Amino acid sequence: MRLDLFLKTTRLIKRRPLAKEAAEAGCIRRNGRPAKAGDEVKAGDRLVIDLANRHVEVEVLAEPPKQVRKDEVDRYIRVLSANEGSSGA
Repeated sequence: MRLDLFLKTTRLIKRRPLAKEAAEAGCIRRNGRPAKAGDEVKAGDRLVIDLANRHVEVEVLAEPPKQVRKDEVDRYIRVLSANEGSSGA
C-alpha cells in the first residue's frame, strides 16, 4: 500500500493530500530514510512522522484494507511514541 494512502487509512494523517505534502517536505521517514508518498509500506516498517504540532513513531503490523474502522486501527499499527505540541504561551 502506498505511504500516503496508509497514513490516511490508519488515521495518522487526516487526508491523503496532507500526507503527500508532509512526505514531500521531508517530515516522514520510513525505516530511517526520508519517505516519498508513493513508497510501498509493508509489515515491519517503522514510520516517523514529524510535523509542526506532533511527533509520532509507529511500527506497521499489517497492511490494512482500503477502509478501517477507528476501533480496528490497532490491528495495523503499534504506536511506539507520540508527542503532541502545545499551543499555549
